[in-house]
Amino acid sequence: MSLPSPLAFVAKAPVVPVVVIERLEDAVPLARALVEGGLPLIEVTLRTPVALEAVRLISAEVEGAIVGAGTVIERAQIEASLEAGATFLVSPGTTPDLLAAFTETPIPVMAGCASASEAMRLAELGFEVLKFFPAEASGGAAFLKSIAGPLPQLRFCPTGGIGPYNAPDYLALPNVVAVGGSWVEPADAIRAGDFGKVRDLAKAAAALKRAATFA
Repeated sequence: MSLPSPLAFVAKAPVVPVVVIERLEDAVPLARALVEGGLPLIEVTLRTPVALEAVRLISAEVEGAIVGAGTVIERAQIEASLEAGATFLVSPGTTPDLLAAFTETPIPVMAGCASASEAMRLAELGFEVLKFFPAEASGGAAFLKSIAGPLPQLRFCPTGGIGPYNAPDYLALPNVVAVGGSWVEPADAIRAGDFGKVRDLAKAAAALKRAATFA
């Protein structure tokens, strides 16, 4: 099955910021700081009441931002995310019903997996880049290294427990396109409106090296 691939998006930078937006007024300045720092792909998690409106604002007002919806766990969120202007979707895991919906979704999806069996099933359905979550709790970089041989066609964006201290371990693997994390937009910096700090952290993250290049 041929599905829209997120590879071209995810390969734009080594880090995908995983963003929780509590206040709608933070959405645009936060996204601008991330884009200016070199991290254009922004995953807004659907964990707050303002998340979908934040996706809408970022999509409309932040030039260069590639904004998607994360923590997608049910069908209704797919349609709502599309209406808000999301350009990609991310799920923490994949239920049968969610998988069926994803195969009909017109934008790229990073479906979540935490095991080799889940990854194999997603590969059978045509998913090319998977979210590996929760990465550290599910075996970390060692797990992804171990399945690169038997599943060479798959690429991963590991998320969960990743920060500047261990991101290089993941990015050194040939099957890792990028890592997801929230360290580039600390909650205290957002609350204080210190988007200069976010921009600086994004610049440092954007400078991280990957083992492989992706077309």
